[in-house]
Amino acid sequence: MNRQSNPGGMPVRGENSLSLTQLFRSRIWSKRYAYLLILPGLLYFIVYKYVPMLGTIIAFQDFSPFLGFADSPWVGLKHIRTLFAEPEVIRVLWNTLSLSFLQILFAFPAPIILALMMNEIKTEWFKRIVQSVVYLPHFLSWVVVVSIFVIFLRSEGIVNGLLREVFGLDQPIAFLNTPSYFQPLIVLQVIWKEVGWGTIIFLAALAGVDPSLYEASVMDGASRMRRIWHITLPAIRGTIVILLVLRLGHVLDSGFEQVFLMLNPYVDKVGNVLDTYAYFKGIINGNYSLATAVGLFKGVVGFVLVVGVNWLVKRSGEDGVY
Repeated sequence: MNRQSNPGGMPVRGENSLSLTQLFRSRIWSKRYAYLLILPGLLYFIVYKYVPMLGTIIAFQDFSPFLGFADSPWVGLKHIRTLFAEPEVIRVLWNTLSLSFLQILFAFPAPIILALMMNEIKTEWFKRIVQSVVYLPHFLSWVVVVSIFVIFLRSEGIVNGLLREVFGLDQPIAFLNTPSYFQPLIVLQVIWKEVGWGTIIFLAALAGVDPSLYEASVMDGASRMRRIWHITLPAIRGTIVILLVLRLGHVLDSGFEQVFLMLNPYVDKVGNVLDTYAYFKGIINGNYSLATAVGLFKGVVGFVLVVGVNWLVKRSGEDGVY
């Protein structure tokens, strides 16, 4: 590109800068439809994810809605220390971690197992019916799901009725009021509601497997289980790893709505998690700074876990999230 020079020998950059600007604008205009498609998702994350992060400053204040962000007194790490000083917080944190790891242990593999089973179905019309049936619970709200479980599991419900008729049970089992049943019921609800929806990603990954690999394995005499172990699972291993890394980022998210609807005084000691603790202590009692500190703590822990686990995954030779 030719450049003009001034008498002092310095290049004149106005024309060059203008050409770069025009090039940038032309490229934006040529891809305008793609950017229009991206715009709604981008606005969603900006408005609902990034802008609210400005409010995390109240975790370091004794925030009062009447004083606002600017005039509320700063207290530093007071509310962060409270999270680790109260015995109740330790119990709530333990409940959150135990429930989250139970979901990772049982609910996370469930879509993988279901996808493997559905992948073995050869009759297409039957496969489509099964897919439609298992997808449906995802579209139900947690209010509906919990209501269904309450109807089935209450003392006069269907489950206790069957136990009484089939096994001659004299006293009904208090499924909803027994602490030992609370976390298994939460995990069971998550599996029933989300297992079908979770298979979508894995079925999409399985669709990319070369059928000739299965044909060659059949000719070599491999059984169905060996074909699953040596062909199918390696084909979706990268997808499993990525989803597991992302799931670990939400290890302190137990699902506020679901847990809140299942809580009652009988199961409070095992059912109260960080989300419900922040609601009761922070929102109901007006301690917004404490509620924000809980959210900030969850975000930091999730970020550290995602970065750390992603680093370990890449060191092991897999493709990480980034």
